[in-house]
Amino acid sequence: MVNKDSPWRQRSEIHAIAEFSPELELEMERLDKEFWIPGQKLKEIVKRFIEELDEGLQENNKNIPMNISWVHSLPTGNEKGTYLTLDLGGTNLRVCKVTLHGNETDPATPEKKYTLDQEQYRVPQELKSGSAEQLWTYIAEKLQTFLQEKGLDKEYSKDKPMPLGFTFSYPATQDKIDHAVLQTWTKGFDIKGVEGQDAAAQLREKIKEKGLPLEIVCVINDTVGAMIASAYNDHATIVGAIFGTGCNAAYMASLPSIKKLSSSDPRLRPQDPNANTNKNGEGEKMAINCEYGAFDNARRVLPITKYDEEIDKESPRPGEQAFEKLSAGLYLGEVFRLVFIDLADRGFLFANQDTKGLRKPYILDTGFLSQIEDDESPNAINTRNLFRDTLDLSLSDQEVEVSRRVAELVAFKKRWARALGEVLEWGERKEGEDPIIITSAEDGSGVGCAIIAAIEMERRGR
Repeated sequence: MVNKDSPWRQRSEIHAIAEFSPELELEMERLDKEFWIPGQKLKEIVKRFIEELDEGLQENNKNIPMNISWVHSLPTGNEKGTYLTLDLGGTNLRVCKVTLHGNETDPATPEKKYTLDQEQYRVPQELKSGSAEQLWTYIAEKLQTFLQEKGLDKEYSKDKPMPLGFTFSYPATQDKIDHAVLQTWTKGFDIKGVEGQDAAAQLREKIKEKGLPLEIVCVINDTVGAMIASAYNDHATIVGAIFGTGCNAAYMASLPSIKKLSSSDPRLRPQDPNANTNKNGEGEKMAINCEYGAFDNARRVLPITKYDEEIDKESPRPGEQAFEKLSAGLYLGEVFRLVFIDLADRGFLFANQDTKGLRKPYILDTGFLSQIEDDESPNAINTRNLFRDTLDLSLSDQEVEVSRRVAELVAFKKRWARALGEVLEWGERKEGEDPIIITSAEDGSGVGCAIIAAIEMERRGR
């Protein structure tokens, strides 16, 4: 039988007319069992997760590294100024001009404490397996183009450079806030000549070579940026989390909990005497970039399907980033695709249709799954059009229902808060009454990076 808590209990309009053969129904039940994680298993996973987080705070070079960011405080909300930010993500390169207004809002956008002017560039696929020289040349060229198009090359000079914040969302160790040594590439990247090197220094050299009027003042992870951007508007923020191409989180840790960091370290003595005190004056803090995508690389507790095994085997770094490969946006569409190939190859789906479009690795992203799960169109016409336009496949009613069920199993977008409540044993609550509220941090990697640059410039007395 189907799990009584399974999302498949929610029946669709199509389900009423889509008749499954007994064999296909058994396959659906098999998938349900393979992907469903009961509450007790979730708690076991959380227990091991907490252990690995703590291990990363105690020592360096642990599975979850718990990287120190050198961001000493949350923002006051008064930060101002204009900054350039650069965000190298798994899919796109984004360059932003961010103007922070503090408590003085822009009349054009009174609801926001900042204005944003940005351009987004798709990272070429061949660059992801190229060389360091190719990577930094590409980035410097995009920075140069942005500066010229926005007139910033006339406004700033080598003697008066524009402060640049760099969002580098990959596992990196930092000896200081404008320095970041890449530990390992993630998100499908495998660029030679960067691992073990200071990515900020490599970019700084390319900026100098091109004569760009820029000064890198901070390097951050996007999770730290998300936390800081949210806290700029809401001081109740305690965690910044990313659920995108990769997955990760950051939070403000108390310094005594970071055993691998000596309290006598001179880098903990910022020029601002209040920088290590939170808004309530409660002790010294440090933003920690967890890099929990590497959780359970040893495969002690995470449930692994045969589809997950295939993704790991074909990835640039087999055996690494175990949790990320089970949950991040880069991989969920691929899990969905592999399930459909499995069903098609065994004769359950797409009879007499050419499935070559479905056989292209990573052709599907999480947006594809979300559109299926959110589809309320008559006769699921949106889902049918999606398959036709993306994969050149026509769906029967039965195949529409299969796609909906598999999308729910793989993505579980609507059930995150429910799972959180189950793990933390909140009990029955009305909507909006949960002890932990999940909100979105708009433009976290850009705005958050600019806020951190502002904090750092003030710390330096500039």
